[in-house]
Amino acid sequence: MAVKIRLTRFGRHKDPFFRVVAADVHFARDGRYIEQIGYYDPAKGIENAVIDEALALKWLEAGAVPSETVKAMFNRKGINAKYAAKKNAK
Repeated sequence: MAVKIRLTRFGRHKDPFFRVVAADVHFARDGRYIEQIGYYDPAKGIENAVIDEALALKWLEAGAVPSETVKAMFNRKGINAKYAAKKNAK
């Protein structure tokens, strides 16, 4: 099973709100997902995105691939650096 960490859209028309989720690549964008990792409100910016660091690292270690937007969020939050350090320590 190939897993991606990506955004699913919620919210009203012209007022989007996103959840950061781990989902199988075959699931629809706004359909099923395996686990919710956090959420993101574009009106507040990427800096204010809320991401559970432990869950994000768990999924990255399991081989999940983040989308481009989620990768940018992880870079801003320092999750990619922690993952790389953990990977190099092994």
